Amino acid sequence: MPSKKIPKKRGVEGAPVDSSAIFEKLLKQRDAAQHYQLRLYITGTTARSTQAIANIRALCEEFLAGHYDLEVVDIYQQPAEAAKKQIIAAPTLVKELPNPPRRLIGDLSDRGKVIIGLNLKGKKTEWAKI
Repeated sequence: MPSKKIPKKRGVEGAPVDSSAIFEKLLKQRDAAQHYQLRLYITGTTARSTQAIANIRALCEEFLAGHYDLEVVDIYQQPAEAAKKQIIAAPTLVKELPNPPRRLIGDLSDRGKVIIGLNLKGKKTEWAKI
């Protein structure tokens, strides 16, 4: 019995399609979609500001290790930035990416509310136990 030849996929102009390049592109898009961009607005070195920084860093390392950017903005040093983003209370955490944007106000000590607010439920990586 003769074997059938499987035709190569062709693009719009008849050129061969590099499926591995398409796959790599899709992986990069997926990784970009899973990347969190966070901005924490604080007021100087107050106890509440320091606690908010520690709380969000701990959550990010636990749930998003390697998949987040956290920028801390002191509204005493950059009042124009706070005014531009209409920040009226501090500390305020703004999740810009992934969509939808969210704002959380306070020292972020209620882990449950922060996890729900940032939609982190189920994002923690757990290793299989043998």
